[in-house]
Amino acid sequence: MTTDVTSLGAATGTRGRTAPARGRRRRYQGREVAWGYALVAPAIVLFAVMGVYTLFWGLQLSFVRWNGLTPTWTWVGVQNYLDLLYASPVFAPPVRTAALNTVWVMVAAPLLTVAISFPLALALNRARRFVGLLRSVYFVPYITTGIAVYLAWQYVLEPNGAINTLLRALGLGTLSQPQGWLGNPDTALPTLIVIMVWSAVPVATLLYLTGLQTIDPALIEAAQIDGAGWWRVNLSVVWPLLRGITAVILLLNLRDALQGFQIFLIMTDGGPGEHTKVLGLETYRLAFQTQLAPTLGLASALGWMLFVAALIVAFVNLRVNRERA
Repeated sequence: MTTDVTSLGAATGTRGRTAPARGRRRRYQGREVAWGYALVAPAIVLFAVMGVYTLFWGLQLSFVRWNGLTPTWTWVGVQNYLDLLYASPVFAPPVRTAALNTVWVMVAAPLLTVAISFPLALALNRARRFVGLLRSVYFVPYITTGIAVYLAWQYVLEPNGAINTLLRALGLGTLSQPQGWLGNPDTALPTLIVIMVWSAVPVATLLYLTGLQTIDPALIEAAQIDGAGWWRVNLSVVWPLLRGITAVILLLNLRDALQGFQIFLIMTDGGPGEHTKVLGLETYRLAFQTQLAPTLGLASALGWMLFVAALIVAFVNLRVNRERA
């Protein structure tokens, strides 16, 4: 009996002492949560104003005719979308041309990026000397991309640029382009695709390198013991294990190909003719460069069509990866 009373008193005393401690802990946690909300509030407000608000403002603009200057606009509903797709003889043909060029970029750029970055990652992963230097060198195109680099590429690709000069010096003058690589309608778009791949390969290679370092060496050793050569090991063991990274690389490059326009604006502005015009550049032109007013609503409609297309690509990619998993 004495033992029970003592135990009861001890338990009661423990609860009595721990209750205030729990209360203080909860108040401390509450203050931490409040400070956390206070610290992230500016970012949330900025995102709400610059992101969500502008997103729905652009959606509203896609249903009106407006030049961006007058205080009023004209509500036209889905007519802007119909004009871009087929209804307008002025706006629909350029959009179709830009869509075809965009499809070429969406197919070629991601596939070339994967085809180059995966073997490059395998080679860098096997390197034992000058690893830091090699990885720094291959990452240079990514950290130097921008307006200055695109202007430098223009200089290299012009009729008397470095590439034509090198081809003539090597006795391959028949391969040079007298109009320049960006002035020839047959080479302008492929050249821009190569430059896009050149700037995308570093990140893709880094992602593949990260994936290669997570693969259990025992899997590769087991395949080699079974008699698999270098090609068989990489194609049958390593490549399937990096399928998720490949999907991410393809998705990132598809997004850039679908919505990007900077390189096309700076290097060719859609020329020669309309051979390098893409949907992102056409959206920019409708919003800021066209002399046909009012077209800001058309630009918003085309931007939303690109946004929906990007969502569809992401959704398809997610479903395919989920089914394969």
